[in-house]
Amino acid sequence: MGVGVSGAHPIGPGSRVLITGAAGGFGEPTATRLRELGAQVIGLDRVAAQHVIACDITDDAGVTAAVDEAVSRLGGLDAVVHYAGIGTPNDAGGPLRPDAMRVIDVNLLGAWRVTAAALPTLVEGRNARGGTGRIVFVSSELAYLTLPFVSAYSVAKRGMAAYADALRLEYGTEVAVSCVYPGYVRTPIHDAGHAVGLALEGQVRREEVDDIVGTVVRTLRTARPPRDTAGTRLGGLELWAGKHLPGVVGATVVRRLRARARSGHFDSAPAAAGLVRRLTGRTVPAVPPAVTPERAVSTSERSA
Repeated sequence: MGVGVSGAHPIGPGSRVLITGAAGGFGEPTATRLRELGAQVIGLDRVAAQHVIACDITDDAGVTAAVDEAVSRLGGLDAVVHYAGIGTPNDAGGPLRPDAMRVIDVNLLGAWRVTAAALPTLVEGRNARGGTGRIVFVSSELAYLTLPFVSAYSVAKRGMAAYADALRLEYGTEVAVSCVYPGYVRTPIHDAGHAVGLALEGQVRREEVDDIVGTVVRTLRTARPPRDTAGTRLGGLELWAGKHLPGVVGATVVRRLRARARSGHFDSAPAAAGLVRRLTGRTVPAVPPAVTPERAVSTSERSA
C-alpha cells in the first residue's frame, strides 16, 4: 500500500502522543492501548476529561492553546493521531451550509489546524533525538468509494489524503506521514445518519473497532510506517479498487442503489426522495424528518 519512511521513532515506552477525537469510538481505545505500551498520551476533544483537553478544532486560537497545553503536559511530542470527525449526511446538490461546511471544517481543516500547531514541536523532537516524528491521519474508504449522502465526508477524507501527500512532500525529512483508511465501523459517528434514515449499516461490509485501533497502533510502532494502509485485508482490496477502478466501482454502486430504491429501502428517508425519483421514477413524499441532520450532529461531534 505504499513505501514506508525509514528513520521514524517507533512509538513505545516514554513516547509522547497527541490524539484528536480522544473520547470517540477509536480515540479512547487507542489511547488505552498506547498507555499499555508505556506511551504518554494526551487527547483533544469537545469535553475535557482525565488526560483530555477540551478543544474545538474549528477554532484557530483554541487549537493553538490546546496543543501548547498538551505539549507542556507531555514535555514534548513524538506523534499525532487524527481521529476527530463528524458524519452528518448531506445532499451533494444541496446548499453547503450548515451541515456540509461543518463536516469539512471538522474532518479536514481541523486536522490541518492541529497538525500546523503541533508540527514545530514534532520537528524539534526529531532534531533533538534523531529519527522522525509521526503523524497518522485516519481517513476513510469513503475517500475513494463514494456513497450517496456522504459527499461532504468523502470530500473531507479525500482532502485529508491530499493534505497528507502535501505534508509528506514538504516535511517528509522531518516527519513520517501515514493515512489509515477504515471501512464501515459501528461507532457513534453514524448516529446522525441513523436519525434521518440514511444509515450505512447493512449497505457496506463491516469492520471492527479493533481492526482500526490495531492498524493505527502498528503504524505507530513500526520502524517503516506505511504511506497508506487499510484496516483489513479486504479493506485494502476495496481501497485499491476505489483508487484504480473508479468507473467500475461507481457503476456497481449505482446498480445496488437502484435496486434498493426500487425495493423501498429509502422510502423512510425524506432526504432520499430526490435520489429515488432520479433512479427509479417513483415519487416518495419528502416529509421533513423528525430529527434533522443539524440536530443529530451533536451526537457524533466527539466520534471518528
